[in-house]
Amino acid sequence: MDVNREDHRMVDAGAVRLAYRVSGAPDARPLLLLHALGEGAADWAGVVEAFTAHRRVYAVELRGHGRSEWPGEYSLDSMRDDVLGLMDALGLDQVDVIGHSLGGLVAYLVASERPERVRRLVLEDVGVPLPREPGVPARPEGDLPFDWEMVLAVREQIDTPDPRWLERLGRITARTLVVAGGPASHIPQERVAELARRIPDGRLVTIPAGHLVHAAEPEAFAEAVLPFLRAESPR
Repeated sequence: MDVNREDHRMVDAGAVRLAYRVSGAPDARPLLLLHALGEGAADWAGVVEAFTAHRRVYAVELRGHGRSEWPGEYSLDSMRDDVLGLMDALGLDQVDVIGHSLGGLVAYLVASERPERVRRLVLEDVGVPLPREPGVPARPEGDLPFDWEMVLAVREQIDTPDPRWLERLGRITARTLVVAGGPASHIPQERVAELARRIPDGRLVTIPAGHLVHAAEPEAFAEAVLPFLRAESPR
């Protein structure tokens, strides 16, 4: 069996059907990969092989993206619930999770909503949920591999986050690695560092590659993340 071969699948996650790619040995510990805004499962292509050597990897496409359903109703809470629904449908009681940007936000919402279901959490260049200056993004021309209405809904929530998201970071029990992209990133790095401080068992590492750390520096990203995922808990 070629454990590095990716199978493209769909699953009923409750409110929506989600697309995902799965690879790695079926009996290995499950690892969810959650992509950034406007991306999809293919965004992890540069690092997924490194993870399949040690994990059963599920690269999920969030609602409104790629082959997943575009239901027209979007919120970060619904994306959180979709991920939990996917875990239920696939029989994944406890997982490790890597989330980049939007996917990182969804990942820490999952980990704060159901702390017992996330063992290790990796948050790639995502900031603490505090209000920011609103902006109106310009729609790119042509057909898009994601629903533009989803972008508008999600951006509004990120600009004015639910105060409970910040309060509930303290509920996360997963050992957490926050990967900062350094000064080349458009994400304020003080907010990334603040996220690491707010999570009880969080720590920060900086890979100066900009916002797209896993894409720009896949080897450095894997070298930072894999030992963290594989380390035994001191508790």
